[in-house]
Amino acid sequence: MRRAWGIVLAVLLLVGVGAAIVVGRDTGDGGGGTVAIRGVIGSEKAEFFADPDVVAALADQGLTVQAQSVGSWAMDDVDLAGYDFAFPSSQGPADALRGATGDPGTSLRPFYSPLVVLAHRQAADVLAAGGLATLEGDNVGRLSMAAYLAAVEQGRTWQELEGAEARDGLSGALYISSTDPLTSNSGALYLAAASFVANEGQVVADAAAVERTAPLLRTLVQVQGSQQSSSEGPFRDFVSGVGNPLVLAYESQVAALLIGGADPGDMVVLYPDTTATSDHTLVPLTDDGRRLGEALATDPELRRLAVRHGFRPQGATAEFTEAAAAHPAYLMDGLDGIRQAPAPTADVLRTMAERAKG
Repeated sequence: MRRAWGIVLAVLLLVGVGAAIVVGRDTGDGGGGTVAIRGVIGSEKAEFFADPDVVAALADQGLTVQAQSVGSWAMDDVDLAGYDFAFPSSQGPADALRGATGDPGTSLRPFYSPLVVLAHRQAADVLAAGGLATLEGDNVGRLSMAAYLAAVEQGRTWQELEGAEARDGLSGALYISSTDPLTSNSGALYLAAASFVANEGQVVADAAAVERTAPLLRTLVQVQGSQQSSSEGPFRDFVSGVGNPLVLAYESQVAALLIGGADPGDMVVLYPDTTATSDHTLVPLTDDGRRLGEALATDPELRRLAVRHGFRPQGATAEFTEAAAAHPAYLMDGLDGIRQAPAPTADVLRTMAERAKG
């Protein structure tokens, strides 16, 4: 199964790697006082690195960055010779990369984003009436993961929930649209959070726990039919008013939309009471790669720009608090009462994804 995983990721890498993004005021040998460095990044950070203001801020740090988009779980199939850093979307693939490169050094987590569930207004009302969610405002609330997982496991439909019969479009199986866990970080983290709840608040760490949680995870995935390979697709579909009434997303996608001044429509942001966090973790492969990670983590301008793209900076989050204060109807500044589910090891999560895809 490990070999099958590798083959799938290798094929996806060949067909799905995005064009390189070059950021900085200088290219080539990094003349003009900047050092040119190369790295691979998760695609959800492509817009951040392409932002002209980020370009300028990095150049002020003496860095020109050539960033190539690669799926976080495909990075260990990339020949990283000649690269200065790898920047996957969570700790699991970062740990795998560190092991593969033999680098015992400390990874850097400049920013992070919890997973949330997006619901249209009428769907959120039905979930609340059925005891699967609690609304704390017009456009924000909490999803009860235990209640939701039980409903999916029982095969419940929207029509079986109170109030759904009067709502257009709420019919068929109840489920959250997520991305393919074999290729997408958000899809894999969704399995991590669900398995944590199903395993009685314990991280899945052995074959017995994988076996115990596999039927539920298979149901969560297979009820969806085909899945997209990136969270951007389902998110854009939701904002456009098409697709499933419940969609898994990164909080950063919602925050960036709001901070950018776009109309969120009838979006309700549900924070699962047990969720997983996308820890954007930079693995430095050279000293210059470490310089980039430290700049992203500590430079005030780069931290401010990370918030503009919806990310929560590490450490004290005054920047995100200020941004969230402008959108209290949708965003939770603090995450009080939200349990963070640690992700299994990369190997265990691969096995879980393979079993879920079945």
